[in-house]
Amino acid sequence: MKVQLIHPPVYLNVHAMTALRPSVPLGLAYVAASLREAGHAVSILDAVGEAPDQVSPGLRPQLFQLGLTPDQIVDRIDPGADALGITNMWSFSWPLVREIVRRVKARFPDKPLVAGGEHFTGLPEMSMEQSPVDVVVLGEGEEGAVEVFAALARQRAGESVDWAAIPGICYRGPDGRPVRSLQVRARRKDVDAIPWPAWDLIKVDVYNEYDFVNGIKKGKTVPILATRGCPYQCTYCSSPNMWTTRWYPRDPKDVVDEIEHYHRTLGATNFPFQDLTAIVKKEWIVAFCNELLARRLDIQWQFPSGTRCEVVDDEVASLLYRTGGRSLAFAPESGSERTRKLIRKQMKTDSLLDAVRSSVRHRLNVTAFIVIGFPHDEASDLKETARLARQLARLGIDDIAVGFFFPIPNTHLYRELMARGRLSLNDDSLLTPIFANEEKLLAENNYCDHLSHRQLTRWKYRILWNFYATSFALRPWRVAQILWNALRGRETRKLETFLVDLRRKAGIAIRERFGRRKPAKQPATA
Repeated sequence: MKVQLIHPPVYLNVHAMTALRPSVPLGLAYVAASLREAGHAVSILDAVGEAPDQVSPGLRPQLFQLGLTPDQIVDRIDPGADALGITNMWSFSWPLVREIVRRVKARFPDKPLVAGGEHFTGLPEMSMEQSPVDVVVLGEGEEGAVEVFAALARQRAGESVDWAAIPGICYRGPDGRPVRSLQVRARRKDVDAIPWPAWDLIKVDVYNEYDFVNGIKKGKTVPILATRGCPYQCTYCSSPNMWTTRWYPRDPKDVVDEIEHYHRTLGATNFPFQDLTAIVKKEWIVAFCNELLARRLDIQWQFPSGTRCEVVDDEVASLLYRTGGRSLAFAPESGSERTRKLIRKQMKTDSLLDAVRSSVRHRLNVTAFIVIGFPHDEASDLKETARLARQLARLGIDDIAVGFFFPIPNTHLYRELMARGRLSLNDDSLLTPIFANEEKLLAENNYCDHLSHRQLTRWKYRILWNFYATSFALRPWRVAQILWNALRGRETRKLETFLVDLRRKAGIAIRERFGRRKPAKQPATA
């Protein structure tokens, strides 16, 4: 079959106090590679890569849509495609993706449309009730996509298909309503057999030209996925629903083979790992680093999405730095042991502090992720978090990121809030995550039982002040370094990335307000 996959545009929040950026669609590139290996002719319509500096107003004054508009996407659909696929990771994009799906099906009603990604996995029935999606692939996408498009090919040839027998999907029954198949798809264990992402179908150079990379920009960037899943069951996280609680690492040699291939063929020098939690077993990370040492590659790599701290000791931290690992993030979420117990965050403060000491001693850039406003949070919990922030600053980590809690569909906390009547399934609630990193929390986005939105906003700045005031008082030279690097557009830590990104978002807001657009660059394609 001739299959076209769609990567939708993304929302940018110009009020967000974070350095989150759009990045190349790694999951879609993996699915494309598996479909191509199965014999399909695959193309990707990437709304961001095709229009990297086109912005248009979103659903709220501070939101802007980056990339092709829904009408432009419809106009670029390949009329010769036999079937279409679309991804959606974050549920805050659902109103936009829903409009794309409706318009695509209105123009091409006879083309089957398959959907996947974390949003569709979390809310498959709702997504199918609100849009004309034909099939949803739940969870890990490659095997499910291959089976679904093979079934569509058979159906196109006139054969009957027993959709109920395909594990891990949601399909339309005879009455048009969504129905889940009879079995859940088992997680794939042979992760080394999954084809590498089909980067030739995506304009990787465009993302690099516009600094659309996850993490710190340190040269030409290509993301890596070295492990899959997470063995933990944090109540706020979508991983148990999306990936189950199984953690499967790839062979370290295969990961380094992939890195070396991109280094030699694409000129890539920076590799952010998109793993949910890469460092779980010490023997794996040591073997991976030793493989990198043996290759003597001139590269840098990082863990921008956060990883576990328990096995990061002096040996591991030294190996990370010697092999080009330059930054990593730990995610304690809270300084309160009570909070971490309630959210099932299996991490002890002593383990975190030991890992931080080793990381700083070996010159790694370290960020800590903090979340405040969990439903049970009280002032005493946030006081403990401020104390942890001061400890981390004294130990010498570079940055701290503080965000407000938001419920992710079909997580434990999401279901609990729904059962209590604190949450309704509508567009407003789905948009909550994109406001979680704004300068202040709005009342309608507060899910904490004990603290008001104003109190939580004050606590956010108190925690940030505790960290940065302590950090800069002990290391005053960092202020000049950060400002100088940000002015030059150089990134060595998250705060510099945030300042560089702040300039970009301010430019977007100014151009939109006064109707001036930046002339489009003409980047090369990968």
